[in-house]
Amino acid sequence: MGYPSGGPKDSLAPVLIKATPEINTINFSGNKITLLFNEYIDIQNIQNNLLVSPLPQKNPTVSGNLKTLVIKLRDTLKENITYALQFGNAIKDVNEGNILKNFSYAFSTGNYIDSLSLSGKVTLAQTGKTDSTLLVMLYKNITDSSVYKERPLYIAKLDGKGSFQFQNLPEGTFYAFALKDEDGGKTYNSGSELFAFASAPVQINNATAPLFLNAYALEKPKQQPLRTTSGHPVTNRRNQPDKELKFTSNLSSPYKQDLLKNFDLKFSNKIKNFDSSKVSLTDTNYLPLPFSITTDSTQRIFSFKVPWIANKDYVLLIQQAAFEDSIGLKITKNDTLRFKTFSKEDYGAIQLRFQNLDLTKHPVLQLVQGEEIKLSAAVGGSTWQNNMILPGDYELRVLYDNNQNGKWDPGDYNTKRQPEIAVTLSQKLTVKANWDNERDIDMVGE
Repeated sequence: MGYPSGGPKDSLAPVLIKATPEINTINFSGNKITLLFNEYIDIQNIQNNLLVSPLPQKNPTVSGNLKTLVIKLRDTLKENITYALQFGNAIKDVNEGNILKNFSYAFSTGNYIDSLSLSGKVTLAQTGKTDSTLLVMLYKNITDSSVYKERPLYIAKLDGKGSFQFQNLPEGTFYAFALKDEDGGKTYNSGSELFAFASAPVQINNATAPLFLNAYALEKPKQQPLRTTSGHPVTNRRNQPDKELKFTSNLSSPYKQDLLKNFDLKFSNKIKNFDSSKVSLTDTNYLPLPFSITTDSTQRIFSFKVPWIANKDYVLLIQQAAFEDSIGLKITKNDTLRFKTFSKEDYGAIQLRFQNLDLTKHPVLQLVQGEEIKLSAAVGGSTWQNNMILPGDYELRVLYDNNQNGKWDPGDYNTKRQPEIAVTLSQKLTVKANWDNERDIDMVGE
């Protein structure tokens, strides 16, 4: 005795049975499309999934009922042009949630269906990685300001690998861009938006090659102020001066100093007055040691540049009156910081052997942890090595440094300068202390 199994699990996506008018209808003149499927359907996040090309002024309304999907067009249709409605992952069955992926419906207001296509990929120039939230946009007959002021004619989304494909395109000349459309306006209006442009117009025909775009941002996104449910800004205490002057250091735990870095003091408030005579660096016998101090543009971080000696104990003496902020606050009392530098055995050695690395592009190797570049060094040959790398897991990135300034530079659409290109290698490197860490890297496979 037992319960019926209920049969095999449904793993199939809904199947279109009938379209009214039929897919690829020519001389289309109506404003309603009805799609009938073989099972009950559910519509998910249609606003973000549905793409209509050419881009309409008013998006169509989409409604589902049982096995039927109804699309009502709200825009005036242009003459002699092919329209394509791409539903992305919006359509799925009710019972098991099987998605009808990348379903599209096309029709033409003329007497033929445009059938050309354009495929390609968008990568982030600074890292070589991808961001699937970018849109690819096609324009016709543009001026230099069109991408700032006008919506594109065609748009396509990226998949998880950064690839895109336009379908049902007419033959002709187009201008291609990519954009992380933060405000939904389909125009490039902020330096913090990821943006890419093709250096030359794209000729759409039967032999169009794939298009590759490199996206960049001119500036980091600005942090928006927090707001309450009523819409009022939330007071951000971090932007207000502390009532007590405090500081932290960049020492590693427990109180260890990297031989390759400056010693930094970071203050809670902006420092207005600094008296260097009230700060001293000594050994454990309180014999003075040489150092110099610089501050950053915020006047909150003070960096001590010291000719460090490996595995040595240091003492930093800070008098109460050494640092003073704009309202006269000082540290509460004289302070003493004791720390020790790393020994050379605390570091690991790296040797990387490159194949197919184009040295004419001035490659720079970058060791990255999270969003921070821990080391950046030019590569002048097929082998690169460094014996002073702190242990840890690193992403390896190769930057092609066109202007040889040692850092990544974004593009500039106004001058038509493309961004510098970086490639993040597929495998991370784990560095162990007092160990030779070696790797062979073929850039063709990256």
